[in-house]
Amino acid sequence: MAELPIAVVIRMIRDAGAERVSEDAGMALRDVLEAKADEIAKKAISLTNYARRRTVKREDIEEAVKEL
Repeated sequence: MAELPIAVVIRMIRDAGAERVSEDAGMALRDVLEAKADEIAKKAISLTNYARRRTVKREDIEEAVKEL
């Protein structure tokens, strides 16, 4: 998996208010974010197919987030 760069995830944690962030914490959050993104993407694809479209649109992502 590991699509998100660890530095970006660590920066997100720091932006949320942490003074220091371990690399392990960054990797743990990255894994959770990627798993959730995969779940959302799969649901959005399902919604796209149901609408008989081939392009995933913003509203598919938004609806998938609401449903999950």
